[in-house]
Order: sequence, then structure tokens, then C-alpha cells
Amino acid sequence: HGWGSGNWKERLLPHYRTAQKMLGATPAARTGEADRLLAEVSLDIRGEETFHVNDVGVYFGESGKTVADPFFNGDGPDRTGCTFCGACMVGCRDGGKNTLDKNYLFLAEKLGVTVIPETEVQDVQPNGDSTYSIFTKKSTGFRRDKSRYTARGVIFSGGVMGSVKLLLKCKNSGSLPDLSEQLGNFVRTNAEALLAVNSRDKNANHSGQIAITSGVYPDANTHMEIVRYPKHSDAMALLSTILVGGGKPWPRPLRFLGNIVRHPIRFLQTLWPLDWAQRTPIILVMQTIDNHMRMTFKRRWWRLGGRSMNSTMPKENQIPSYIPIANQVAEKLAEKMDGTPLSVLPEVLFDVTSTAHILGGCRMSDTPEDGVVDFAGKIHGYDNLYVIDGSIVPVNLGVNPSLTITALAEYALSKFPEKSANTINNL
Repeated sequence: HGWGSGNWKERLLPHYRTAQKMLGATPAARTGEADRLLAEVSLDIRGEETFHVNDVGVYFGESGKTVADPFFNGDGPDRTGCTFCGACMVGCRDGGKNTLDKNYLFLAEKLGVTVIPETEVQDVQPNGDSTYSIFTKKSTGFRRDKSRYTARGVIFSGGVMGSVKLLLKCKNSGSLPDLSEQLGNFVRTNAEALLAVNSRDKNANHSGQIAITSGVYPDANTHMEIVRYPKHSDAMALLSTILVGGGKPWPRPLRFLGNIVRHPIRFLQTLWPLDWAQRTPIILVMQTIDNHMRMTFKRRWWRLGGRSMNSTMPKENQIPSYIPIANQVAEKLAEKMDGTPLSVLPEVLFDVTSTAHILGGCRMSDTPEDGVVDFAGKIHGYDNLYVIDGSIVPVNLGVNPSLTITALAEYALSKFPEKSANTINNL
């Protein structure tokens, strides 16, 4: 099942507590109309109450009021109470969100760590003397200045699309040739789907909450949450379209065309983006079902000989692009809201899955034949090389993975030998 032997729930429990403290996890202070209606839909389908308020990384305090650090005995930055503008996912405007620059990174800088922003790592090479060279380039601006750093150890923490891609590049180029052949395998989407419901009420406003507040379990394997964008953040409208079913015998793109022909007015209405965010709660669907894919870094003709990240599906445990319970909930929620249920365009146009939480690709294992890293995140075959991010999560969690990723990071770092500051020498 990917976790290996031992009771990981018990093993990670103290680190979950640390993660909750560091991220300032606390129950959402408010829920909205869409949350209440989703709870009703779930109750109708399952016949039992599963509604729960989520723990979130937000400082609520007194709305808009700035106070001295409330989390780290005064060692953290001043904080401002959440104003419930709903902009959590496009950039918190008021300082209520517990972003990393307000906890881990802030405290690390106070301890003397140098954070180098707007920099992309291009390559990591062993120097043959127990050190590594890290080659970087500036990721913003016209001048993409290049730099080289030397380190005794390297931790890859760029997420699946960062760490797995960089490691595949290093393996293909010969910089890190001994990386496991399992690299890029068992990538998971958290078994997710994205849908939405667009209210017909022109005055509807679902934006006056934080981005995610609560969840329900309409069946034993499925977790759903309402997600919001703030007023005027309407770009997501361009990715939505009328609800499309799935399953055999008709492929989803064909079903999509059929729905357009049958409901042309409804389809045209979905093309109007203004006020989309405030009128349209998004439904994030997550499942614990075991499915996965493989990521590779190959040359493609459309890249004119360049390489890009690509995904391939195994014969078994394929990731579905259509989840029936998701469409069922969207339709019932639309009835209660007097709205139009929506699918996400890439899912129906290309019959592919979409995800907000990509996981895996650096599977934990005892040997390099079975995975990429050991159960403390150390890369097989290399000293002082680690992967500590969502790439080492071995299963579909069926919930937002941020707390589990943080707990795994705390666990992995707890296995590092402690050094006092006066024994650490800069290279």
C-alpha cells in the first residue's frame, strides 16, 4: 500500500501535532450558504450526516486588526485578522493566511538561514568529494542570471512538478545516473475532479468566506469541499463548461458535443465570465481509491527536440477522468441553488483528469528496486540527497494534503542528526 511496514498513523501523530502548531491550524470561523446546501445534498445521497468544518491555516483574531505574533511566543511576525475577502488562493491581501513566510521561513531567517527567491534549480551534480554543485538561474525578469552553489547536502522540495521533473532531468543528463528506475512512477492525483455550480441569481455572492471551509463524505471513498474565489477573480470561468457525463460507450468529447447541440443556450451562457467567481462555488472532489500514473521527461516533436513532462497510464488502476458521484452531487446542488452544473473544460475536451493536489513520483521503499527514497526521504544510492515534499506521499489521501506533507517533513527532519550552531561550518 505504499506506506511500508509499521503503524504510520501512530508514527506521524506527534508530527501532525507539530504541523498543526506550525501552520496555525484552527477550525474555519464561518461557513456559507453553499456549504449548507452541499451538506444537504450529501445527507440526501448517503442518508447520514458527514458534514464537518475544516481546520484551516488562517489567523482569524479580530477582522482587520494587526496584533503582535499570536503563534510563536512573540518570535513570529505581527499578524492581521482575516477579513473574509475569499482571496486565499489568489493571494491573501490582508495577512490573515498563515503562509510559509509567516511561520517556517520567517523563523528560519531569524536563525540565520538565507532564502534565495525567484531562483530555479537547473541541475544538481556530485563533486566527488562528498559535496554537490547546484546550478541555478533567475526565474524572473529579462536577465536570467546563472549561479552555482556548493553544498554538503541537498533537499528537493519543489513538489511533484518541481522535484520529480528536476530529478528526471538529472537522471537523463547523467548528473545523477544512479537514481531509481522507479522515479516518476506511482504519481497520484489524489483521485480528484473539479466541478462547479453557476447560480442564476445575478446578485448571488458566495465569495464572503475563506476559500475552503468545510467538507462532506457522500460515500465511503469520496470527500467533497466547496471552494471559492474572491469577487472579480473570474478567470476560472474560461476553464468551465456545461456538465458532461462519462463512461462507455461514448467518449467524453463526443458527449460534450452532444450536450452543446442539446443545450445551446445553456452552453452559450457558460461563456459569460463576468461575476463568475461570486456566483459560482466550485466543488473539489477527492477520493481514497488506489489509482496512479507515471511521469516521464521525454523529447517531443512539438517541443522541437526539447523535453517535457508527460504522463502515461498503467494497464491497471488507471486514474478516471469521470467520477459518477461527482456529477450526481453537482446536479443535486444545482437544483438546490437554482443554478447550472459545470464541468472543467480539459476534463471533458481531452478526457483527462485534473487535480489541485498532485502527489507521488518518489515512492518510499526499502530498496531502489521498489522506490526512490527510504522511509526518511533519503534518496537511494546517494549520500545527503533527500526528497521531502508531496512527491513522497504514497497514496491518495482523499483530503487536502498540506498537513500530511508538513507532518511527513517534520518526521523526516526528526531523523536528521542534530547539530549545534557552533559545529556547522559554511563551505
